[in-house]
Amino acid sequence: MLRRSRRAASDRAGLLEVFGAAAALAIGVIVGGTMLSFAIARKVVTPATRRLTDVEIVGIDRGSQTITLARSFDTVLPGRYGLFVNEAHEYLKIGSVLSASEHTVTRKLLTHVAPGKRIADRATFSGWYFVHPEELHIPYEDVQIDAPVGPCPAWLFPAREGGSGSTWAISVHGRGTTRSEVLRAAPVFRDAGLTSLAVSYRNDGEAGRSSSGRYGLGATEWRDVVAAIEFARSRGATRIVLMGWSMGGAIALQTVLNTAHADVVDSIILESPVVDWRTVLNFQARALHVPAPVAHIVRRQLTLPRWSRVVRAGNAISLNDLDVVSRADELVHPILLMHSDDDGFVPSEASHSLAEARPDLVRLVSYSEARHTKLWNYDEARWRRHILAWLRDRGLGADVS
Repeated sequence: MLRRSRRAASDRAGLLEVFGAAAALAIGVIVGGTMLSFAIARKVVTPATRRLTDVEIVGIDRGSQTITLARSFDTVLPGRYGLFVNEAHEYLKIGSVLSASEHTVTRKLLTHVAPGKRIADRATFSGWYFVHPEELHIPYEDVQIDAPVGPCPAWLFPAREGGSGSTWAISVHGRGTTRSEVLRAAPVFRDAGLTSLAVSYRNDGEAGRSSSGRYGLGATEWRDVVAAIEFARSRGATRIVLMGWSMGGAIALQTVLNTAHADVVDSIILESPVVDWRTVLNFQARALHVPAPVAHIVRRQLTLPRWSRVVRAGNAISLNDLDVVSRADELVHPILLMHSDDDGFVPSEASHSLAEARPDLVRLVSYSEARHTKLWNYDEARWRRHILAWLRDRGLGADVS
């Protein structure tokens, strides 16, 4: 009996040791997963303080003015693009692909690189192309919009002579960028006879800072676009087209769903837009090999008030409110939606779903290999043609090609 009880005690001790180790491991996994989810959730809503390099510069031929880059989905794209170099202090414009191998791509330099000019070996690939409105060679005015968070700088491009001073386009940039991103649209709107406004919004590094200092993913930024609408109306605008890029698309959609000025908004143009944040967050989680339970916690941390205060020091974000597919029946404004199915950052799934839900309002223009917010770069003529046709069909733009 004594041996049996000793053996039983030993077995119990062994089991307790096993269960204790398992419990410790489980707690470690839970704590580790929770900490990881907090880090991801915070990154989603925190404006970046610096540009992350994503392309290697293999070499520059200053004689022929060409640049060779490591091959990637972006660097092999046809068209015109840009590179932020030397820790993002300088911008190089690059042109067509001249040659490509299995590992590298050589492109034409459109910004002259002088002999002896130092260029770092890492850069950020960009679709902006234009950084400052002076590069467009069209008239513009620096203006300030009085928004709830304070002054929001904007660039105002007046309608060309003979155009309409009462029809305006307001362009809203995406997450982690500035109003320079939307400069590509200004010449098109001007050619169509519209006045256009490239705006900034809270926490983008140019506009005022909110109390949280973090993104609302469209749930808060729309108020600054409403201020831009009020500015346009004070300058004589009676019909307004909203154009949103990436997260700017989510902001534009939230604007029309929430503003008291919905009557003055004629229509919306969306370029690579976020239509449903759950789709984007799930896509990014899979791309980063984040376990599904951790991705679920990320979404909860953004939406539950107690956790959200830790993540973004502000109110919780309602992903339901930001899911415009599920709210499609609330939309009343016609939408031109342009998205590439190989976007790589914001999947086009929700854009297709929105077009299917509201075929009466949404005109979907699909691309197959233009990537994220690079539709203008990939095929400028096609991009321009679709926007001009949309404006003309809405009775807003001049009949230009």
